[in-house]
Amino acid sequence: MAIAEIGVFGGSGFYSLLDQVQEIKVDTPYGPPSDSIMLAEVKGRKVAFLPRHGRRHHLPPHKVPYRANVWAMHKLGVKAIISPCAVGSLQREINPGDFLVADQFVDRTHGRADTFYDGPIVSHVSPADMYDQTLRKLAIETIREHGITCHEAGTVVVINGPRFSTKAESVWFTQMGWHIINMTQYPEAYLCHELGMAVVNISLVTDHDCGVVADAEAVTAHSVLEVFMKNAENARKVVLSLIEKLPEDLSQLGSRESLRFTRGDGHAVSDLDVRIFD
Repeated sequence: MAIAEIGVFGGSGFYSLLDQVQEIKVDTPYGPPSDSIMLAEVKGRKVAFLPRHGRRHHLPPHKVPYRANVWAMHKLGVKAIISPCAVGSLQREINPGDFLVADQFVDRTHGRADTFYDGPIVSHVSPADMYDQTLRKLAIETIREHGITCHEAGTVVVINGPRFSTKAESVWFTQMGWHIINMTQYPEAYLCHELGMAVVNISLVTDHDCGVVADAEAVTAHSVLEVFMKNAENARKVVLSLIEKLPEDLSQLGSRESLRFTRGDGHAVSDLDVRIFD
């Protein structure tokens, strides 16, 4: 039996008030995860919680061991991942305190290990519709039930960090039509997708990035943290309520297609049943 069926990438606020929380360490081929994983039961569902930055927030976004984190969840048997995160707004109508459930991403990171297929097996997994539609619908419903302004869709542009954007970059992102900005959704969400785990993002808006679209002051780490802490309780309530709503059978979530290429003496066959002999 799976040790956990649902995974949450979030800090201690998500599990600190739960009963009978068990702390475990998980070994992975990609080194240790960001921290120990906390196992708990939420309304009869087995849930694994892992703070992506570590419980002391000692890992900056470009140093988070994304592959180890995702692999650890998969190893525990997780089928669905809830990925809450703080974001900046790139559009005037998306305000601090709002929630947004992303449906697309744009990768502007560099130097991050962002695939499990480093060879000899090469698999091309499409992220065209990466965020699970069933989970997105349930997340939107849950957020609104809690009386929180929710934007049903949007594109998150992921930058490397730890620095914030310049004003010129922020203006460019806004003009491109992208909605929010973050430092961790890539490759975290995509790696979940590669391993066949359904993933949903819940973005907590903390600021207008650089203040450009809202004619406000430029973002600072202090201002981001201040808004995030005010809304952390909302995030916790939404995630725990969403867990209760997830389908009993999670095996139908997270389906994906890939083209997998292997040498003639290999054993991998793609999900599309395509084999290339060289």
